[in-house]
Amino acid sequence: MTITTPLAALFGVTPAAWALIAVALAVGSLTLLIAWAKVQPLLAFVAAALIAALLLGVPLENIPKSIDKGIGDLLGSLIVIVCLGAVFGKLIADSGAAQRIASYLIGVFGSARMPVALTLTGFVAGIPLYYNVGFVLLVPLVFSLVYQSGRPAVALAIPLLAGLSIAHGFLPPHPSPTALVAQFHADMGRTLFYGLIVAVPTLIIAGPVFAMTLKRIEAAPAPMFRAGLRDESELPGVFNSFATALLPVWLLAAATGASMLPIADPALKSLVAFLANPMIVMLLALLVAVFTLGVARGQKLPVLMAGAQDALRDIAPILLVIAGAGALKQVLVDSGVSAQLGTQLGALPVPPLVLGWIVATLIRICLGSATVAGLTAAGIVAPVVQGSGIDPSLMVLAIGAGSLMCSHVNDSGFWMFKEYFGLSLKDTFRSWTLMETLVGVFGLIFVLILSAFLG
Repeated sequence: MTITTPLAALFGVTPAAWALIAVALAVGSLTLLIAWAKVQPLLAFVAAALIAALLLGVPLENIPKSIDKGIGDLLGSLIVIVCLGAVFGKLIADSGAAQRIASYLIGVFGSARMPVALTLTGFVAGIPLYYNVGFVLLVPLVFSLVYQSGRPAVALAIPLLAGLSIAHGFLPPHPSPTALVAQFHADMGRTLFYGLIVAVPTLIIAGPVFAMTLKRIEAAPAPMFRAGLRDESELPGVFNSFATALLPVWLLAAATGASMLPIADPALKSLVAFLANPMIVMLLALLVAVFTLGVARGQKLPVLMAGAQDALRDIAPILLVIAGAGALKQVLVDSGVSAQLGTQLGALPVPPLVLGWIVATLIRICLGSATVAGLTAAGIVAPVVQGSGIDPSLMVLAIGAGSLMCSHVNDSGFWMFKEYFGLSLKDTFRSWTLMETLVGVFGLIFVLILSAFLG
């Protein structure tokens, strides 16, 4: 489809060139509104969607319909999953299961292999915990180990935070990869399986291997960040903690495997499809966690639900970002520019997975937010996925890798790391920014290797 708008003729450019200009102006406006004017992301996305619609000649009466449809379609399939994931992660944190996982792994590996233990801690705990929750919960553990062992704080923290970051960017049920799965109509279980394959070697390189180069960086953590750990007697058991925290992974893996079996009985096939739905998986995981980590340990249900209220309040800003991204995506689709961009981008001498990674990286550098970068990039490259035959699960991972690239001064994670560890800007770039860049680069490399094996 070719974009036809009087503005193209007015400025003397071809419709194809005007489509690119219009999208660039819309994304540029989004960048300025969020990064410079500090506009709330939902409002910035809606404003960018309006700008794109007007520049692309969408009839005025259709613009509100496109925005409503985009928000409704994307949120409608995600809101329950994301909210259940938030409540589940909050319960893992509040119950002490995450701390138990950390202390057990550190005890098993011993002080000599402490970076390896912290790498596994960050990754395992990062699957159910949202990034900011995991950061605030587990960083005091790092400080405790620093004071006990005398090891450099940054060299111990980076493996743990690399695990958290990779889980946040690559693996459902985290909001960004879950939303990308919905945008690309990918399979949730397959994306999780591929994500684990890509995540492990990426984590080894960006975590314990890279941390070996950071031993000379000296941290000066503020005293307020050094406390927060529970007494061991208050924590749930090791098996209970691991089994419950990883339950969504086990359930998704089992459901995905069962759905691939040749099932002749229609009733059984329908049951398997029902149980394989990510919403049902997360609901079952949450119900089990409420019992095993709460009720079975003598906690009252109203107390547990108080934590759920906090989790839903914390997840609201992310849901608004997802909603805004849906609005911009739908305007691009309804205007016809999405299909046209797909044709133009698909003709570039760049593999589609690399293209998705590049777009996400550029937006990440401009905006700072990994979630915004991933969702915005998905709206731009979605037609490429449809026209190229690329496995959508791999595109989710490629964009996820790009969305983690080059964290710098416009990313809240950059400042959290700097302030918690009392680092200079130079040392923060040397440690945090470089770690995130390694995650993005090697994440893409291993996605491409996996793509080659899958054929």
